[in-house]
Amino acid sequence: MLCSEQKETSEKPTPSSEPEQKVVSVNPRAVCKVCKRLYRNPKILPCLHTFCSDCIGALEPFSGSPSLRGGRENGTKGGAEAKRPVVTVTVLCPECDSEVDLPPSGPAGLCTDHLALDEVFVETLVSDGPLGCDLCGEGGAESRCDVCCVNLCAFCCQAHRRQKRTTSHSVYAVEELKARGRLCRPVLCSLHPSQELRLFCQPCDLPVCLECAAMLHPDHQCCPTLDVIDRHGDCIRELVSSCLRPRLEQLEEALQKVETSKDNLQARAEATANEIRAFARGYTSAVEAHCLSLLRWLEELRVQRRNHLHLQGVQLQQALLDVRGGVEFAERLLSCGSDAEILSTKGVTLRRLTSLAESSYDPNSAGVAPDDGSSISFLPTEPAGEVEGYPLVGVINSRTLDISRCTIEGEGLHQGGEGQKGHFTLVCRDLAGEQMAQGGEHVLVSIVHKEKKNCTVQATVVDNSDGTYGVSYKPEEPGAYSVWVCVKAQHIKGSPFNLHVKRSFRRHTGTFHCCSFCSSGGAKEARCGCPGTMPGGFKGCGHGHKGHPGKPHWSCCGSTVEKSECLPQSVLAAVSPRSHLRTVEL
Repeated sequence: MLCSEQKETSEKPTPSSEPEQKVVSVNPRAVCKVCKRLYRNPKILPCLHTFCSDCIGALEPFSGSPSLRGGRENGTKGGAEAKRPVVTVTVLCPECDSEVDLPPSGPAGLCTDHLALDEVFVETLVSDGPLGCDLCGEGGAESRCDVCCVNLCAFCCQAHRRQKRTTSHSVYAVEELKARGRLCRPVLCSLHPSQELRLFCQPCDLPVCLECAAMLHPDHQCCPTLDVIDRHGDCIRELVSSCLRPRLEQLEEALQKVETSKDNLQARAEATANEIRAFARGYTSAVEAHCLSLLRWLEELRVQRRNHLHLQGVQLQQALLDVRGGVEFAERLLSCGSDAEILSTKGVTLRRLTSLAESSYDPNSAGVAPDDGSSISFLPTEPAGEVEGYPLVGVINSRTLDISRCTIEGEGLHQGGEGQKGHFTLVCRDLAGEQMAQGGEHVLVSIVHKEKKNCTVQATVVDNSDGTYGVSYKPEEPGAYSVWVCVKAQHIKGSPFNLHVKRSFRRHTGTFHCCSFCSSGGAKEARCGCPGTMPGGFKGCGHGHKGHPGKPHWSCCGSTVEKSECLPQSVLAAVSPRSHLRTVEL
């Protein structure tokens, strides 16, 4: 217990020394951001931010939820298991405002930040103040025991080396530690303070000392930390390099876009204000009042949209700080921590890094598209009502196009004819579903045959400058087409649409003749000399042929024809039926 007591003495300063620590440290990694003093028993929260154990314990609980925990009640026969309620306390991290759960044992159950202890000791070494002996408290410290973590004067150093229990401890001169610039301290077992954590129990996923391996993990596979550090360290390294480091760069780029958009929004607002002032200078006091009202409305728009940009910036900034903090901690742990230090903090580090990788603000899935004020414009010719009886013009247009609310009007979008011109109208609407008052949008219409991929139809788009766009086209091939209607390179609702182009019938310009049945004298197998067929079967020319009653009908070559006179019987009798069918003029 001597080493443990000495370690607590070295890490917890006396009350008289606390005011002396309230100074700005050269190394911010050695100072707690809550108490602004050098770390005292630093603990790592699940969000990978380090604070003093006392500072964490002083945090006001954010929430608490009871849970059941198994344990042995005193006095139960045979040590029967009993479940007692345990309250899980949730606090807010003072640095990132994340909700973190404290273990049932409180801040003492959190993982110790050994890297922070190293920074505290290095900061103490490089400071100008004297370094006292932690054992006798009288002489100036000239050396330090790495195992006991105590500063020793010359006399206590000799006594420390003579004791059988501490004769094998590593003792270094203070000047040598100052020259190093960094302290590499061993991580000692909390159950056996004289033993260093040199083994790793794979089933328990914990670093252990030799005595713990022999007493508490006799049947477990315990390996030297040197044999497993590469595999476990690669888990952290892979998560940082493949996921969090690219995410960090994306967040920085997205935050830069927001900052740039804020400047553009301010510049756009100022430019619009200048236009309004130049327009209003030629008017009387009524116009001046109108000008002030426009400026107030513009300021409200700017503040409203700037607040939205500020919210985006805060979210990105917080996500950036979270990811950067996790990356910096992991990289510093991997580059500066010993094997035992890495393995001691591996669990909390991997949990935090995994949480950041899965739930961190994603600038790509969030679709960060900052509002740079491009939708704000001044329309000097639009009527603005009357002020004190004076008709005024000039309004601020801030309506934003909503692509999902754009509509199509006209039958030409779904039906068309071969060789005939088709028309339909695109109506652009705002967030409220109202028609936009002005044009200028980038509209793209593409018409492609579904079966003949190389068959396209040229579409003409006309901007009507009132929020509507007329589209005309002329298909040369019948069939089914796909019509793509895009605004700002995005499909409107329902796009692509289905267009059916019907085949156009050709007007028959030849000589009309009676049906094949009549001309052949009633032979059902007779066929017309032209390549056409007779639709409707053998329904009547009205000549009274047997089995062929009905009304007169006229057709040739499969084309629609107008009504005509049937060939008289004298003509049919004068010529051979077959000859008549062959020599008909088309």
